[in-house]
Amino acid sequence: MVRNSEKPNKKEERNGGGSKNKLDDDLEELFKLPLSEFTAARNSLAARLKKSGRGDEADFAKTLVKPSITAWTVNQLYWQHREAFDRLIATGERFRQAQTSRQASKVADMRESFNARRKELSKLSDLSTTLLRDAGHNPSPDTILRISTTLEAMSAYASVLDGPRPGRLTHDVDPPGFESLASFVPSAGSKNAVTSSQKSDRAVANTSRKAEIASEVRKLEDSRQARLAAAKTSLQDAKKLLVEVSATAKSLEAAQKKVSATAKEAEKERRQAEERLAQAKAASEDATREAQSIALEVDEASKALHDAKRAVEQASKDLEKLFRESTSK
Repeated sequence: MVRNSEKPNKKEERNGGGSKNKLDDDLEELFKLPLSEFTAARNSLAARLKKSGRGDEADFAKTLVKPSITAWTVNQLYWQHREAFDRLIATGERFRQAQTSRQASKVADMRESFNARRKELSKLSDLSTTLLRDAGHNPSPDTILRISTTLEAMSAYASVLDGPRPGRLTHDVDPPGFESLASFVPSAGSKNAVTSSQKSDRAVANTSRKAEIASEVRKLEDSRQARLAAAKTSLQDAKKLLVEVSATAKSLEAAQKKVSATAKEAEKERRQAEERLAQAKAASEDATREAQSIALEVDEASKALHDAKRAVEQASKDLEKLFRESTSK
C-alpha cells in the first residue's frame, strides 16, 4: 500500500486540537493548488509554521512530496468533484459489505456494486480528462489509465483505517491484492463463529470476486493496449504529417524567396520606369516651352512680314505717284 501525506506525530494533540485543525486546513489548501504552485507553497507553509514556533509541523510540511500528475488529478477530483468521488467510494463500501454478507444474494450484490463502481470510474475518468486539459496538461491514455487505477484503489481502501487519505495523494495507489482483500473479511476468532456453510459462501464469493477482478484487469489491459495502439497510430500519422508539412514549408519557403526576388526586380524596374517617366516628362515640358517660344517668334515674324508687305505696297504707290507727277510736267 502506498502511504500518502501521513499526519505528523501526536505532539500536536498534546498542544490542543486548534493547531491540528489549522494544519489540516493549511494542508487542504496546499493540495488544492495547481501542480506548478505546490513546491513554492509548501516551502512557504513550512517557513510560516517554523516562524510561529510549530517546529514539528514545519518539519512535517518539508517532507511533503510534490504529487505526480496522476495523483494531483485524483486529488482535484476529490476537491472539485466531491459528489462523484463520494459515489465511487460508496460503491467500494457496498462491495465490501456485500462481500462480508451472509445473505444468499451476496454474489448478485457484489456484481451489482462492482458494475456500479465501474460506471462511476468511467465518469471520473471523463472528468479527469477535462480537468487535465483545463489545467494545461496532456491527458494521455496511459495517464488516464493510471488515474483510473488509483481511483479504483481508493474505493477499495475506503473502509480501511490506514488507507490513503483522499485529497492528499502524492503518488499513485495500487488496488489491494487478493491477500489484502482476504484480510478485510472478519477472522475466525471473532465472537460470531463462521460455519462451514458461511466459509463455503465466502469461498464462492472470493472466487467470484477474483474472477471479476481478473476480468476487469484484462479489460483494463485490453483498453490500455488499444489506447497504446491508437497512440502509436496517431504518432505515425503525426510523423507523416510532419514530413509533409516540412516539405510543404520548404516548398513555400523556396517560392517565397523566388517571389521576393521577383518583387525586388519589379520594384527596380518600377523605379527605373519612374525615372524614365520623370525624364520624359521633363523633356516634354522643355519641348512644350520651346514650342511656345517658337510660336511667339513665328507670330512676331508673321507680323513683321505683314508690316513689310504694307511698306512695300506703300512705297510702290508713292513711286507710281512720283512717276506720274514727273511725266505730267
